[in-house]
Amino acid sequence: MPNSADTGRVEAFSDGVFAIVITILVLEIKVPDDAGPHLWSALAEQWPHYAAYVVSFMVIGVMWVNHHTIFNHLKRADRPLLFLNLLVLMVVSVIPWTTAVLAEHLRDESSARAAAVLYSAWTVVYALVFLLFWWYVTRVGHLFHEHVDKAGARATRLRFGLGAFAYPCTLVLAFFSAPLTLVAHALIALYYAANQIPIPLVVEDEEAGGEAAGPERPASESPAYESPASESPASSSP
Repeated sequence: MPNSADTGRVEAFSDGVFAIVITILVLEIKVPDDAGPHLWSALAEQWPHYAAYVVSFMVIGVMWVNHHTIFNHLKRADRPLLFLNLLVLMVVSVIPWTTAVLAEHLRDESSARAAAVLYSAWTVVYALVFLLFWWYVTRVGHLFHEHVDKAGARATRLRFGLGAFAYPCTLVLAFFSAPLTLVAHALIALYYAANQIPIPLVVEDEEAGGEAAGPERPASESPAYESPASESPASSSP
């Protein structure tokens, strides 16, 4: 049977993929060739790459925070979850490519909108995959730590999947303006970073628990897991 060690291995592998993907983003920003005394202007000409890098960094960062928060509430991982996690990582690993395409064509009126459509369409794919991931985790709740309110977590599905509704709007916008599409993605990432959805935890009767368990332990002797009466925040799916 899988145990808590399984989630540690999955997290370590996933963190490695996220770290590589987020590093590849900056490798797409090239050093200008033979700029000479015009280096500053040559660097300024690359502003689409800087803008696309910052936006995609934020997008992937929110993805990683959500992924990390979910696994903090899991006590084990089963085989379907492992494959769903691989699917999430596969989709994330494509983002540096869609970012490079958008940055390269952002100022080209003939291809900018097509590049923006590609970028936005792939974020829609990610939002749907992550929603599928969260749906599986909450469907039965058998992977959750015992302190998680399984019914409450299941009730967060719609709010957690807001990205599945927000990103199609950027896809429509991409047909009209590539720069505005990039701005929209930045605003969505900032929104998800600032607005967190709590994963509900079970609230226990402290008085009844105190009578059954005996004297209250000092805080320093309390278990490392978060207080059952608290809620652990997670951004909605990007």
